[in-house]
Amino acid sequence: MYVAEIMTEKPVTIRSKSTLRQALELMETHTCRHLPVVSVDGHLVGIVSDRDCRLALNSPTVLRERWQDEEVTHQTAMRAIMSPAPIIVEPDMPAHEAARLMLNQNISALPVMRGETLVGIVTTSDILMAFLRSQLRLSNGHSQNGSSFNTSLKQISFK
Repeated sequence: MYVAEIMTEKPVTIRSKSTLRQALELMETHTCRHLPVVSVDGHLVGIVSDRDCRLALNSPTVLRERWQDEEVTHQTAMRAIMSPAPIIVEPDMPAHEAARLMLNQNISALPVMRGETLVGIVTTSDILMAFLRSQLRLSNGHSQNGSSFNTSLKQISFK
């Protein structure tokens, strides 16, 4: 399985000059937690997460009622809170390698680039959904000895 098969294509992006409020509105409207940040000419320059937004608000949660009235949301630009020069992956990277990279780097999203073009984003949610789909496919089939996947699951010990 490859990144191209599990990524979110054509992700919602935000400009580096945009405000924290605009980022929060985009995240709420599109129900996402990460926004690739692009320059005026469309080049990827960073990534911003809901966590970055909470830190900028100095709040453990982002309550809509609170951020709509906060002056800081109008004054804080993406370039001030984004993670610049994010780690990227290519669409033909094996999905398990992207997952390993995310774990090793302690990040929850990777912009997917084909050359200089942003073609997608892969997140921990995408990885988990791919895992669940693969397990569902396995559970609908049978292993070589004829027992169902659910039976084999009972034999796995978690450490």
